[in-house]
Amino acid sequence: MSQAFDQVPALCGPFRQPRQMLAEQFYDGHKSIHDDEMAAGLGLRAGPIEGPTHFSQFDPLLYQLFGQSWFETGCISAHYQNMVVEGEEVRAFVQPPAAGARLARIWAEKRDGTPVLTGTASVGAEVENGERSEIAQRIAKLRAPTQLVIYRDLKVGQQGAVKPERVRMGPDQHMGDHYPFTLADKLRVITEPSPWYTPEGGPGSPWCRAIIPIEMISVLLGSSTGQSGFRSRGPAVGLFAGQQIRLIQGPLFVDHPYELEREIVALSESARTESAWIRTRVYDGVSRALVAEMILNSAVLKASYAAYDSEALALGRQG
Repeated sequence: MSQAFDQVPALCGPFRQPRQMLAEQFYDGHKSIHDDEMAAGLGLRAGPIEGPTHFSQFDPLLYQLFGQSWFETGCISAHYQNMVVEGEEVRAFVQPPAAGARLARIWAEKRDGTPVLTGTASVGAEVENGERSEIAQRIAKLRAPTQLVIYRDLKVGQQGAVKPERVRMGPDQHMGDHYPFTLADKLRVITEPSPWYTPEGGPGSPWCRAIIPIEMISVLLGSSTGQSGFRSRGPAVGLFAGQQIRLIQGPLFVDHPYELEREIVALSESARTESAWIRTRVYDGVSRALVAEMILNSAVLKASYAAYDSEALALGRQG
């Protein structure tokens, strides 16, 4: 018997007001784009909220769609479209896969309809049979950059200087200058709270211990990025232009040791940015099993590097 309808209606979450947690972020001797003053100097009205903050709004919808598997083998893959500042409202949407497909489409919008991000979500092994995650699609379409200036010292295939980088996230552990807050701080303002994230409620989770929220996996992996040795010319201001987090043997657990290995998988540029696409593999610090990975489009704004034009000219770049 044929189905009554070809496509299931999209799931839609409530409007939320995500909170800014990176106003005090500091790297390479300067504040980041999330600082209001720094943002104003780049023509923004306020420091934007970091992109993966929005991932939490998808978790209830994707848990409804995929069940417990979402936290064990889920993959969220997103291209960030427009920045959000504190006080703005955001709503998440999920379009379930069509019959026979595995990729769900995801997107988020502000109350006025301005797009925030677009992407895909799935569970299980990496999608095959012609289906590709949002980030995989974008990497496949990249063209080699003409002449990088800020990222000119980086190479595709370059691996992190420290192997492995050892990290963990305790409930009250300060995550460093890149992420100047704790998991407990985040849980006080997270848009979608869950007892599974807490020391008190974690033992009641399906894994009998507290799990790290998917948005905070980005923080865990970013907390040691200074050890990577991926050096750019600067000072210059960076931002996340796209990101994929894939759980392989998840979830990741609070106050558990993990080991990270990084590799640059692509370099690219747009009219305004240069990008390093970095894969970070996450290994269990006890069993050494591969448990997750992240691909991050770490972009840097050309206009934020004072010497960009003169160095581009010296390098023989045309246009």
